[in-house]
Amino acid sequence: MKNLMNSNLLKLVTLCIAVISTVNVMAQDQFGGLALYTVRNEMGTDAKATLKSVADTGYKNVEAAGYRDGKYYDMTPQDFNAYLKELNLNPVSTHQSAITLDNADVMFADAKAAGFEYFVVPIPPMGMFKYFQETQSMGMEGGPEKLADILTTLGKKCHEAGMKLLYHNHDFEFKKDKNGLVVIDYLLENTDPEYVNFQMDLYWVTKAGADPLAYFEKYPDRFKLWHVKDMDDQGRFTPVGNGTIDFGKILKEKELSGMKYYFVEQDRTFNMKPMEAIKVSHDALKKIGFQ
Repeated sequence: MKNLMNSNLLKLVTLCIAVISTVNVMAQDQFGGLALYTVRNEMGTDAKATLKSVADTGYKNVEAAGYRDGKYYDMTPQDFNAYLKELNLNPVSTHQSAITLDNADVMFADAKAAGFEYFVVPIPPMGMFKYFQETQSMGMEGGPEKLADILTTLGKKCHEAGMKLLYHNHDFEFKKDKNGLVVIDYLLENTDPEYVNFQMDLYWVTKAGADPLAYFEKYPDRFKLWHVKDMDDQGRFTPVGNGTIDFGKILKEKELSGMKYYFVEQDRTFNMKPMEAIKVSHDALKKIGFQ
């Protein structure tokens, strides 16, 4: 009887070690981040199944883009955080374009409860963002001075809530406005890095004809997050590694930029489905040297 008990105990210990080893291997295999905006349609259909697929693909960090009525993808902030933990996914940042000076405190509290470290303002808020259908281009009204003031106020509130505020660029911020001001330059020079920093979208910077490396050199340590998305020879979004952007060259300057996390994002996919595109991008990340 004693030998049988010892045998069963040995089997149980062996099984536990195998399970722990498997979990550790899975954790080691997960790296890099995904902006969930890339799979927004799938998240809208079945958020939990999509998140599991994201984890199975090998991503470690996620950036949300699905806050509505106090919930993330129809889950309370606490439930969303708990489910991500089940999948060994890390909630790093959230894009919430509907933020205003009036609802900011509630949004920051929800983001904090969901476990996010960064709160990203993805476009000029409070009606400032404009999309011009006739030219299919983006822009803003109100001027960079107004935007800088809003971001500063939000940044201080965000800081008080225990998070960090970032502004995400598109292409129009790198071009001169009607008053001759380059919006992104004005924001960088007229916001306090204690309260406001930036998420650099490498595709949109390139699309604008600007040089990410020049911005890292001129404004070091201001770009805490990156969006890593590639550009094909037609100027369209394409999976990382399938386009023309030299990510290896940019990656060498990550410390100068201040980058803490990066996220694959692809606003639209043309020749493959989003879930396939994020796999292609993830495979390329490792080849380029992202970890």
